[in-house]
Amino acid sequence: MKIIDIETIPLLGETPDGGWEDRFDPEENLHTLIEVRTDEGPVGLGSCYTSQALVDASLRLLRPLLIGEYAIEPERVSEKLHQMTFWQGRGGAVTHAISGIDIALWDLLGKATGQPVSRLLGGRYRERVKPYGSLLFEEPPLLQEKLLAAVSRGFRALKLGWHHFGRINCQYDELLVKTARETVGPDVELMVDAGGSDQFWPHGYKWAVETARMLADYRVAWFEEALPPDDLEGFKKLREHAPLPIATGEVLTRRQSFLPWIEQGAVDIVQPDVTKCGGLSEGRRIAWAAYDHNIEMVPHGWNTAVGLAADLQLVAAMPVARYVEYLTPSPYIEEIAAAPMKLDADGMLSIPDAPGLGIELNPEGVARLSRSRRHS
Repeated sequence: MKIIDIETIPLLGETPDGGWEDRFDPEENLHTLIEVRTDEGPVGLGSCYTSQALVDASLRLLRPLLIGEYAIEPERVSEKLHQMTFWQGRGGAVTHAISGIDIALWDLLGKATGQPVSRLLGGRYRERVKPYGSLLFEEPPLLQEKLLAAVSRGFRALKLGWHHFGRINCQYDELLVKTARETVGPDVELMVDAGGSDQFWPHGYKWAVETARMLADYRVAWFEEALPPDDLEGFKKLREHAPLPIATGEVLTRRQSFLPWIEQGAVDIVQPDVTKCGGLSEGRRIAWAAYDHNIEMVPHGWNTAVGLAADLQLVAAMPVARYVEYLTPSPYIEEIAAAPMKLDADGMLSIPDAPGLGIELNPEGVARLSRSRRHS
């Protein structure tokens, strides 16, 4: 089975607010689906957390390296792409594009062998996992509404972040967290993401450790992106002194970037994004390195249904993975899949066991959200 074409599909019109200070535009294209076509008919699905314009530009470089390649050798082909592009965008849009291609190749390998990707990644340690609903902080009245709506959809874990948290004062931060805890009660897990990868993040270690102590008082499960994403030394000190787990890693790409954070003990939870970091091939390596250092892996997923399906396959194949991120609500998850994912009565998601990623696209939903703008 060989690769004969790669097609990109933008998602736009329903792009969720990411919490950035710049103006939010739902028409912005931040997610691109990938279809890898083969000479034997099967099509592999992937997802990139990158605009179609950047993915298409990257494909001008990558396409000659892909056409004619074996479609069922994801790790070798992806590593070839990384090795051949050291000097042309390593770690940026090119790596993001390779991520989507890699996911699609794993999907093809699963379809060719009749196995779910998780079994090909090494085996299934679980059949279901807890999703945490990913939400932005809002003013307390609206925050209450959004939290109650998420709980009514079945979520038993919720992550809140960005917007005004860390941007006004410590008293307001505590008001937001107190509101959240009182709204959902003691039995729903809460996580907090400060959004330290926001532009010109103003806080350092002292703010982070004081905020961590406040969050621990409200039994927050982890504190994410408390510092800028390159502050390795700050994260090492914060992990040592914070009374709750510390998480980061969503902006890093490739396993080599993650190793210092893992080997030097900078985090309790590492968060590779398989739609950016190099795909499932890199995500698996990062996850095993974390496991070998007694660090938890929770994939970052500001995501699409295809990206979420990839995350589910990855966590199924890791011994101690406990969560996936689930952006909620989001048409990019709920409208583009032929069979939308459903939480069970315990607030868990089943790991798809069909061949490949276990997901097929809904043509009507994709056409609406892409405006049928496909490139090949």
